[in-house]
Amino acid sequence: MHRKLNSYFIYTGYTLLAVSILCLITCIVAYPYTDPVLWGWSGIGLLIVGSLCVIVPDRLQAHVAQQNNQLWQQDATSRGWSAWLLGVVLTGFYVLLYWFPETLQGLILAFEPLSQWLRNKPSDHWFVYGALYTLAVLLMGVYALLKYRNNRYHLIRTCSVIFFQLGFAFLLPGLLLAFNQPEFYFSYFWPLKYDYLFPGTVGYLIDNGAALGVFMVFWGAVISFIATPVLTYFYGKRWYCSWVCGCGGLAETAGDPYRHLSDNSRKAWQWEVAIIYPILGFVIITTLLLWANSWSGGTLFGDLSGGFSSAYGFFIGSIFSGVVGVGFYPILGNRVWCRFGCPMAAYLGLLQKHFSRFRITTNGGQCISCGNCSTYCEMGIDVRWYAQQGEPIIRSSCVGCGICAHVCPRGVLKLENGPRENRYAGTTLINRDAVNILS
Repeated sequence: MHRKLNSYFIYTGYTLLAVSILCLITCIVAYPYTDPVLWGWSGIGLLIVGSLCVIVPDRLQAHVAQQNNQLWQQDATSRGWSAWLLGVVLTGFYVLLYWFPETLQGLILAFEPLSQWLRNKPSDHWFVYGALYTLAVLLMGVYALLKYRNNRYHLIRTCSVIFFQLGFAFLLPGLLLAFNQPEFYFSYFWPLKYDYLFPGTVGYLIDNGAALGVFMVFWGAVISFIATPVLTYFYGKRWYCSWVCGCGGLAETAGDPYRHLSDNSRKAWQWEVAIIYPILGFVIITTLLLWANSWSGGTLFGDLSGGFSSAYGFFIGSIFSGVVGVGFYPILGNRVWCRFGCPMAAYLGLLQKHFSRFRITTNGGQCISCGNCSTYCEMGIDVRWYAQQGEPIIRSSCVGCGICAHVCPRGVLKLENGPRENRYAGTTLINRDAVNILS
C-alpha cells in the first residue's frame, strides 16, 4: 500500500512537471498574446510541486544504501536519449540567455513582480537566471538532503550551499539594489569573479557605494589573498568548492545524479592540467594588464587589456562556465567547469596540494576494490588506486565533497586535516607502524 501511494505521487509529479513545461513554453512563445505573469508563475508553481512529488517519495522509499542503485540502467543518468535531450535544452537555454535574451521576454516579464518586490527594479534576463538557478539549488537540495540523510557531513554541507546561494548570491545582491547600492555577490571572489578586482569594477564600487563600496573592495581583496590561503591551509579547497561556491552548490545538488559520468581516465587528467592552469594564468595576466593600463592612463596598452577581458568573458565566462559547464551535466558529469575551467578551483588546488593540511587517508588493508569511490568521484580521480596502495589522496582537483568516503562499504577512506609532516606518506607510515606493533 505504501509503495503504491509513493508511485501515485511520483506519477502525479511527472504529470505536473509536464504541464509546468507547457506553461513556461506558453509564457515564452505566446508573449505578448498571453499574460506572462499568470503563465510563468503557474509553470513555476507546478514545477515546484511536481518536483517535490517526484523527489520526496522516490528518495524516501529507497534505503540509504540503495540511493545510487541502477544509475547506469536509467536512461536519464546513463547518457540515454533523455539525457541528451536535457543537455540540448539546458545548452539552448544558456545560448538564448547569454546572446538572445530578447527571445525570453515573456519569462523576464513573468519575474517582474518578484524583481520589483526584492530589488525595486525591473526584471532582466540575469535576474531570471539567478532566480531559476537558486530554485534549482533549493529543489535539488531537497534531493541531496534525502539522499544523504544518514550522513551528518553531507547534510550540513548541503544546507551550507543552499544558504550561501539563497542568501549571499540571490537575496543580498537584490536587497543591495533595492537600497540603491552596487550589486555585489559576497560569496564569489577573484579569480572566479574575475572582474571584482579589475580597476573599472573597483572604481565603480567605490564611486557608487561610498563606504559600503570600499568595504566590498576590501572584502574581495582580503578573501582572495588572505582568507583563502588560510582557510585552504586548514581545510583544503572543500571550504569553498563544496560549501560556499554557487557553481559547486549547483553541481552538488542539481548535478548530483550525474557525478558518476565524470571521466577518470589519464587522458582526461592530462586535459584538465593543460586547460585549467592556463585559464588561471590568463586571469592573472588580464588583471595585471588592466591595472598597469589604468595607472598609465590608458597609454601603456591601449585597448589590449580590455580585449583580454572581453575575450575571457566570452569564451570562459559565458561559453565554458555556462553553456558547457551546466548544459553538459547529463553527458559529461556535474563538475566539468570546476574541473577543467574554473580559475578559483585552480588557485585553491595549488594551495591544497602544496600548502594544505587536508588529505583523504586510506586503509589499503580494508579495501575490497569494489570501485565505488572512483565511480562516484565527480572530479574524475581514480580513488581506488590510492586505496589499493594505502596512499593518502592529495590531489589539487579534489573538492573534498566526501562522497568517496560515503559510498565506501568498508570505511577505507577518511577526510582529515592532519599535520603536514609526512603528509604524502602519512598513511603508509601509520600502516607500517601498525604492522610492526602487531608483529
